Amino acid sequence: MSYDSDNIFAKILRDEIPSSRVYEDDETLAFMDIMPRANGHVLVIPKTPCRNILDASEQQLASCMATAQKLSHAVMTAFGAGGVTVQQFNEAIGGQEVFHLHFHILPRYPGVALLPPGQMEDTEVLTANAEKIRAALADG
Repeated sequence: MSYDSDNIFAKILRDEIPSSRVYEDDETLAFMDIMPRANGHVLVIPKTPCRNILDASEQQLASCMATAQKLSHAVMTAFGAGGVTVQQFNEAIGGQEVFHLHFHILPRYPGVALLPPGQMEDTEVLTANAEKIRAALADG
């Protein structure tokens, strides 16, 4: 299957739709998930086109994983989490909904389940959570 340059993450990369950006470098972008499964749920994507892990280059994967590691430390610090869950889905049958490679970083706590999927978060909450993560990155 071919890459659709009109997917929502491609539009975020082009600033055609707003996002709560947390971190970016030459190769990756991290931003708040608008339907978080945990407080502080962040997405990490490559800045270059690829549908998922099945067609990603080694460089795209390496860059995303380096950013995922950096963001994992930051969300744990920012939200006092005991750990993180890193999720990545491939193709519709594998649970992928947006066909641009992305990694979910979810702060986790003992005895606290993930939130149900599909619930939009208020923009103010996302903005505040993004600021906490940016502050943790700056201090780290």
